[in-house]
Amino acid sequence: MSGHSKWHSIKHKKGALDAKRGKLFTKFIKELTVAARTGGGDPDANARLRKAISDAKAGNMPNDTIDRAIRRGTGEEEGVNYEEITYEGYGPGGVALLIESVTDNRNRTVAEIRHIFSKNGGNLAAAGAVAWMFEKKGYIVVEKTAKPEDELFDIVIEAGADDLRDDEDNFEIITAPESFEAVQNAIKSAGITPQVAEIEMVPQNYIKLEGSQASQMVKLMEALEDHDDVQKVSANFDMSEADMAAA
Repeated sequence: MSGHSKWHSIKHKKGALDAKRGKLFTKFIKELTVAARTGGGDPDANARLRKAISDAKAGNMPNDTIDRAIRRGTGEEEGVNYEEITYEGYGPGGVALLIESVTDNRNRTVAEIRHIFSKNGGNLAAAGAVAWMFEKKGYIVVEKTAKPEDELFDIVIEAGADDLRDDEDNFEIITAPESFEAVQNAIKSAGITPQVAEIEMVPQNYIKLEGSQASQMVKLMEALEDHDDVQKVSANFDMSEADMAAA
């Protein structure tokens, strides 16, 4: 059982801080720009850019805004110079966190991230402190009502997935990063709309939180994800949906 899929579903139910369109657009633009800068502006040859464009379109970002962000990334248009930085830290109960950020001001961002940690029962850690606890994986969440488990298992394994896990209300599908797109396409071709489909840092094990620690952990996650420079937060906590929803 993981806190991973529960966090995604609770965020969705709570309306999620990322639902603020301006904030979400800012994060899309940063990802599009960095993806184009690191892998080129042709989505056919750049899987990260393909994913960024797909996410931006799903979030109703106008095509001209998407194109402009890509041109900034390839240097065809002037724009802000963004830097990718991953921060590591500990939350309540010793939970490990990885914070993937894109910033134009490293000093400002680290100071603000440190403040969020200290305000919410955690602390920023040195590079390498917790990264070893996570693996980069394709991570897809599908509702249990979508397909019978044996049928879904056949679909995803045939497409190249590593594993299918039962997580109470959902199925979690784990893939190697290079197999993610093929597995996602196979799921969609089967008429299934995933709740979550991301390349994420997936924890190897989980720490169970309850009560006040669970509540504090939710507040820490929300504060980090609400930060303009934070693109993704990965953490190895698990908690009941009741504790998560009550926070």
